[in-house]
Order: sequence, then structure tokens, then C-alpha cells
Amino acid sequence: MIGQRFIQILEDHPYFEFGGLYASERSAGKTLAEVLRIRDHRFRDDTLDMPIEKMEAKTVAASSRLAFSGLPSEAAKGMESELAQAGLAVFSNASSHRMSPDVPLLIPEVNHEHLDAVKDQESFANGGFIVTNANCSTTGIAPPLKALDDAFGLDIVTVTTYQAISGAGYPGVPSLDILGNIIPHIGGEEEKIETEIKKMLGSWNGAFVHSEFTMLANCARVPVVDGHLEAMMLRMDSSPEVEEFVAALESFRGLPEGMSLPSAPERPVIVMKEPDRPQPALDAFAGEPERARGMAVAVGRVRRDGDWFKLFALSHNTLRGGAGGSLLNAELAKAKGLL
Repeated sequence: MIGQRFIQILEDHPYFEFGGLYASERSAGKTLAEVLRIRDHRFRDDTLDMPIEKMEAKTVAASSRLAFSGLPSEAAKGMESELAQAGLAVFSNASSHRMSPDVPLLIPEVNHEHLDAVKDQESFANGGFIVTNANCSTTGIAPPLKALDDAFGLDIVTVTTYQAISGAGYPGVPSLDILGNIIPHIGGEEEKIETEIKKMLGSWNGAFVHSEFTMLANCARVPVVDGHLEAMMLRMDSSPEVEEFVAALESFRGLPEGMSLPSAPERPVIVMKEPDRPQPALDAFAGEPERARGMAVAVGRVRRDGDWFKLFALSHNTLRGGAGGSLLNAELAKAKGLL
């Protein structure tokens, strides 16, 4: 699903063009049309006719400068390293390299300075490097938490996620398991959120220093196609008024917005005032301009209870939390002269 989102958002991109589509032997020899699973985008005929080739690092490197990876984690670890050693800039959705000591776990609005870590990678001398984006649920809470951490300092954050089935890939969760049901377990997800957010909200100065606030997560799979809804409760070092809390979210902007990167949303965090929003069916594609649809985080139901604040955040898991996040990372790398 992530791979096909990559193809969707790379159609007519102002910076990048297709060098090829690569997958396992199971898909090799087929066209995109034969394996297509995305239902909310109409692909161009020439895109649908693109052939899929067997994935080999030398073949990919012969035709391209960068690679967008939607590989399963077990396949990604070795192949992404091979691609980087072959001189490609690899922008990955896989978890294999996220916590490596020289690999940035990047959301440009949150920690753009971490991109400099690629210069310490062994493959960088050959032009190759790896940049990862976070787990799709971590991505949805990172921009609002960055805004609040900068303004007030984070102390304790708890999150409960209601995650769409597209996050499990295709065909994902069996229909008889998920229809009319909620599954309160997604393997490894809670651990990823609790560790990844601290790396992203930490600092880079020749080494990563992780943030020290407390992060607690519970994760569940729900019968929604796209869009992860996340309920947060948090306490901060200082105790702002609700109006100050909301203002910090609404005014938050990152480096990509100032650089006018093509996939950057004009407002990375959108605060909704309606009492029943955000909702996946209505708000998963939040973000403007058109190329940034699905790249904003929608936040709502902001409340205060003593020293605690409560709110919901929603993000599109295969766009902002997946392919779109990697594409924005690549746009930043180009803008910084790394390509």
C-alpha cells in the first residue's frame, strides 16, 4: 500500500521522475495495473502500464539517484543498505534502520537538523545514505507534540491509537477478525511510539540525544480504511491556559513551509473547533495545497483537566505517515543540496 502511494504522489512531481518500479519475484513481470490496490486515486494510463522489475541493487542504481522504499522490515534491512552502498539516497518507511545511531528519523517540520546525520554514514562518501520516517502513528502525534514541547515543555504524554487497517498492508487484517470489532494489539507498535518520538524530539550534535519526557502508548486496530485517530493526554512543565495551548498548535510552522517544498502543507497542524472532529471519514485528507492533501495533522477536542490536557489527533497513515512523509524528506534533502 505504501509502495502504491509512492507511485501516486510521484506522478507529475516537480522534482522527481520514475526510474523504475521494483519488487520481489512474485510481482516481477507484471504491470502496476495488475497489482493495483489503491481505490481513491485515478492513475494515468502510462503509469498503469509501467512494468515491475525484480529488485536488485545494481539494477536500481543504474537508473536512479534515489530510492523510495516501502519494503517489509525484514527485507528492508539488507536491501536498503545495499542500495545506499551502491550510491543511492534511500528514503525508507521501514523500521529496520530507524534507531541506528547515524540514521535520521525525520519529519522535516519537527527535526530537520537531524538530516545532517547522513554525512556520518559510511556510504555517504559514495553519495548514498538512508533516511527513515517514523512509524505511522508516531508521525501523527509528532508535529503537535513538537509545537507543545517548544512552547511549554513536555513532562508526561499518554496516547491511545485507533489505527486504520491500511496500516497493516494488503490484504491486511482478515475481514472476519476486524469487521464489527476492535483488536487491542498491534505487534511492536507501542514500543515504536514510545522510543521513536524521543529520538525525533531530541537533538543531533554529532550524536543523537533523546528527549527525556515520559511516553506511554496503547494501540488498537479498528475497522477504518485510512486515517489513524489518536487520543492524547499530556502534562507539561508549565501549565498554559487552553487558549495558549491552542495558539501554540495553530501557529506551529516548520522549515518545509518556509522553503515552499511541494509536499509541505501550508499548516502542518490544523485545529478543529467542532465537538465531534477530527474524523477519519472527513479529515484524513487534511492539508493544502492539492499536492499536500493528507499531509496535515488534524487536532480537535482540546480540553483541560487540572494540570492535564486532553485532545485527539488524526493523520493519514499511508500519506503523512507513509509515502508522503518520505517524499517530503527527499524534497528537503534536495533543497539542502544532498542529492
